[in-house]
Amino acid sequence: MSLRVLLQKSLLALSLLPTLVLGADRVGDFSLLDQNGYFHQMSWYDDNKAIVLLVQATGDTDSHKRLADFKSLNASFDTQGIEFFMINPLGLNDRDAVKVEMAALAIDVPVLMDDARLISEALGIDKVGEVLVYNPKSFTVEFRGPMGPALTTALTDIVAGRDLQTTDVTASGTPVSYPIKIAHQQQVPSYEKEIGPIIAENCATCHREGGIAPFALDSHTMVMGWSQMIREVLMTKRMPPGQIDSHIGDFVNNMVLADEEAQKIVHWIEAGSPKDGSIDPLTELVWPETEWAFGEPDYIVEIPEQSIPATGVLDYYNVMVELDLEEDRWVRASQYIPGDHTVLHHTLHSLIAPGQTRGGSLLGGEPDRPNIAPYIPGQAPRMEPPNTGGLLKAGTRIAMQMHYTTTGKESVDASRIGLWFYPKGFVPEERMSGQCACHFTPTWVNIPPLDPDYEMTQSFTIEKDAKLFAFTPHMHFRGKRMRFYAEYPDGTSEELINIANYNYNWQLAYTYTEPKSVPAGTIITATGAFDNSQQNKMNPDANRSVPWGLQSMDEMFFGAADWKYVDQSGN
Repeated sequence: MSLRVLLQKSLLALSLLPTLVLGADRVGDFSLLDQNGYFHQMSWYDDNKAIVLLVQATGDTDSHKRLADFKSLNASFDTQGIEFFMINPLGLNDRDAVKVEMAALAIDVPVLMDDARLISEALGIDKVGEVLVYNPKSFTVEFRGPMGPALTTALTDIVAGRDLQTTDVTASGTPVSYPIKIAHQQQVPSYEKEIGPIIAENCATCHREGGIAPFALDSHTMVMGWSQMIREVLMTKRMPPGQIDSHIGDFVNNMVLADEEAQKIVHWIEAGSPKDGSIDPLTELVWPETEWAFGEPDYIVEIPEQSIPATGVLDYYNVMVELDLEEDRWVRASQYIPGDHTVLHHTLHSLIAPGQTRGGSLLGGEPDRPNIAPYIPGQAPRMEPPNTGGLLKAGTRIAMQMHYTTTGKESVDASRIGLWFYPKGFVPEERMSGQCACHFTPTWVNIPPLDPDYEMTQSFTIEKDAKLFAFTPHMHFRGKRMRFYAEYPDGTSEELINIANYNYNWQLAYTYTEPKSVPAGTIITATGAFDNSQQNKMNPDANRSVPWGLQSMDEMFFGAADWKYVDQSGN
């Protein structure tokens, strides 16, 4: 029996375990955005003794009449290790209505917006106005019932560390039903026609043999084997990666699953992950034989091999690469392929043209300078918009700054950059511009120790009418979120993108589906937050005042935007 078959059989067996070991009230960890677009994961609050959830519905009198008592309860227990939220289980996607109502009622408690309704299903919510007490350590519902003496007694017992005498009290309120779940119970989503294609479209590119993911999802057996993990990463929004707020902007690489897709997958898993039909869409997938996204490159930059030790904290590797181009060429696309993606975390580079001693900066540069893709985890190959490019001059050098992390074993990284040129003699008419709302050492203020939500803000102005193309956030391990805003000359403002759950391991550039037009004088502001608390599991040292620095244990704040001036062309 092959190792792969053994793995498949083992995963199949493991997929059955959760139904045997999980109690009925164990919900699991979960994450939701609130009405203001802030990300909340329940395990982050595991330094609390409990989380209280009031079921809310906009305009519903059953939740309104309980709000005064809820505010009073919050005031009594919020300093005793009890965290308070409301949760909207109706999937109406109407944040503005929630914000208006909460403001009118003078309530500043976050309302968790369960757009896909999967969390409310898992919590067993069936009435508006009921209250649940959730344990963020065990991920279990410890109490459910109405506002009143039983709830107060339960919270008092939890604070005192006593066993609860009462855990379930009948509550009244507007019923909450789940017609999509009922429909999927009556007719389980088809693996062949629905689940397999969703996995193929959203997961399989990485989760395949030779992909960057740690395991393959290339058959029904493998999906079923990993089904409980798939459910967990969907409920916590860990996957698909690059979790941005889908309510703001329209981006090509918004990888967040549509509500209906997440519902189908979770309900299919809860039905036992059955297989139907004679075709497995995942085994039918055919991947390109070349690793290059746009066919074989016109020119391949061979970066000198770098030896990486097994252990230790490494300084950045500074590598100068000489290009042997015989003539100037206009670049239309580029792609960075790491030699060993397990050790290469990211690269920065600058182009040093003939006669220059240093390259361009993050704050902009010569209009004709080409954009050459660096390596950032999860970053896609770069294709310039039609008839847009930059001139790579013969004799140019690339100053590479390469950030490696050790993995416990020695490695050699031999990375490559592929370049695709416009035909000889063709000069693209348009150029890209860009700027960074950045903090460097002159403006940097150290992040205080133990601060769970330390904000930084920086801005720049777009001088002429332009079309915005993309945004790229960059922070290190303490990075928590980054939001971009536009302030227009007429005094109006708009949120452009909300990277609600920034992840250092997925530093993506988010590209508009259609470029966004902005007038001259538009101010772009990036507002980010750092989590320097002990609750941040990636934090190297929560007790440290964190300076700006190149190493991941230090921090950075880059909020970059790419745009093209309406009248912009070459020099």
